[in-house]
Amino acid sequence: MKKAFLASWMAFCLIISSLAQIEDLSDKDTINIDEVVVTGTTVKVNRNSIPMAVSVVNLQNNITGDESSLLPVLSGRVPGLFVTERGITGFGVSGGAAGQITMRGIGGSPTTGVLILIDGHPQFQGIFGHPLADSYVASDADRVEVIRGPASILYGSNAMGGVINIITRKQLQDGFHVNARLMYGSYHTQKYMANCGFVRKGFSVFASVNHDQTDGHRPESDFKITNGYLKLGYAINPHLRAGADFSIAGFQATDPGPDTVNAVAGNSIDITRGYWSLSFDNEYDRYSGTAKFFYNFGEHDITDGFHSRDANYGFNAFEALKLFAGNSVTFGIDHMNYGGDAENVKFDVSIVDTSVNETGVYGFVQQTLFEKLTLNAGLRLQHHKVYDAEWIPSGGLVYKLLQNTSVKLNISKGFRSPTIRELFLWNHNPDLSPERIRNYEAGISQTLFKKKISIEFTGFMVKGDNLIVTGEMGKLFNTGEIDNKGIEIAVQANPLDNFNVNAAYSYIHMKTPVYATPENQLYISGQYRLNKLTVTAGLHHVSGLDTDVSAKINTRENYILFNAKVIYQVWKYFSLFVNGENLLDQTYENNRFYTMPGATVFGGISFKM
Repeated sequence: MKKAFLASWMAFCLIISSLAQIEDLSDKDTINIDEVVVTGTTVKVNRNSIPMAVSVVNLQNNITGDESSLLPVLSGRVPGLFVTERGITGFGVSGGAAGQITMRGIGGSPTTGVLILIDGHPQFQGIFGHPLADSYVASDADRVEVIRGPASILYGSNAMGGVINIITRKQLQDGFHVNARLMYGSYHTQKYMANCGFVRKGFSVFASVNHDQTDGHRPESDFKITNGYLKLGYAINPHLRAGADFSIAGFQATDPGPDTVNAVAGNSIDITRGYWSLSFDNEYDRYSGTAKFFYNFGEHDITDGFHSRDANYGFNAFEALKLFAGNSVTFGIDHMNYGGDAENVKFDVSIVDTSVNETGVYGFVQQTLFEKLTLNAGLRLQHHKVYDAEWIPSGGLVYKLLQNTSVKLNISKGFRSPTIRELFLWNHNPDLSPERIRNYEAGISQTLFKKKISIEFTGFMVKGDNLIVTGEMGKLFNTGEIDNKGIEIAVQANPLDNFNVNAAYSYIHMKTPVYATPENQLYISGQYRLNKLTVTAGLHHVSGLDTDVSAKINTRENYILFNAKVIYQVWKYFSLFVNGENLLDQTYENNRFYTMPGATVFGGISFKM
């Protein structure tokens, strides 16, 4: 495997370099491979100047269309990232839940090894330490930046396998603007969305509301959710800005149970999740930074008697200094306190009532030499209430081989702190230490034909030997191992002004099978616009997806999904759309015994002013 991987990487580099020699170089930026990102260094930098593998999914282009939930939009579009689903809409929690996220085979079950951020602050449930997939809405996001690999140097715990940073929308144009969407489709599925924004004299506001509901494609698989979001901003002066946002979501669902003979439906849930944050930004010529305070909260009711209230709150702050030409030094500090209380109301028994805290300080430096070589290095010290201290180093480089060719190398350490559940709840072990992995990756990026095509190729190796696993009598121990290797390819092409194509491919070789991680994953999408008509189509191929690594039989899934959408602009403010999913009517599942729906069709109307 290692020889084949190295041979593939070298061959790809040679092909790209050869093509670059005949490329007609141009300053026209048709494909924005040089776009500015913030997730890789916490400050605004060119994506091609950081050694980490970063993917950007822009949601302002309406690629999500009628999709209200955010995570399914990312699955497949980002190489190496996969999200499990169990129905038309809705992931649920507890038994039979979906929304499992893996990145390069890392994530855990539930997802504690991939960190979700909203505008840079962490999102995970205080007791169980994982995000709730139903809480994240596509219409509230401007774009999503994904680090495909450890980012613990910058974001601390849970960023072991990668980071998904949701950059929320804000109103930029002066005046008042409104968007709305109504949709109806298979299995009485209904989706409603409305948002509005206002900007005047430095003050901005953005607000949205979403409601989804469906009867589901199986008995007892109904789901409904309502989300509300509010974002405020104020420019104090050209260099200082203050902001605040608030989000609340309430959803109800039922576990339909396994799709087998004589199966019985599971529990029903009633969940409320929300957060608020306050931020203060400064931006000057030689220094810039942010201070943010956040509070995430939730309440869970399950019909088996489980009831919990949890919170995850704290602050993070950083300041980046430009000391001299080509140099940037960032210093940061963050603190989190997370926990909560849980009980079984049927038996009037307290399960847990505690919290832990951890604090991290870090430094990160970026230096460009000779206008070709950019060096990156950083070090974090993380202090935890239970396991004391952890050092996290990271380093890498970017070399500009040709005008439109860059080579990247990166070595990083990822870690994850044990959760409240693992330390104090249900077969717990208070002596657990953090999970640790080592990640090695190399990549090359290239633009071709006047930047109408961009290609990124990345090879990686992930190793770890102290993952938390369940041992004898159900007790938890730091004895798990991981040894994953693979390649990731991302392609963007804009051959015509009204036609674009995107493709992503990943191959992961796992020494030990990992749940919810396809061995091969290919996603291809295209969009064509002709006057008032827009046609979008996508193909998602998955093979070697293990739906249950504990089973003694082969539970690997292979399937191909074909989705298509047609939009017609009736008037400058109104458009009609029809969307079809799984049009090949494939029978498949992400969770074992939770069969996904066959072909489904939806239609609706959109309003924008």
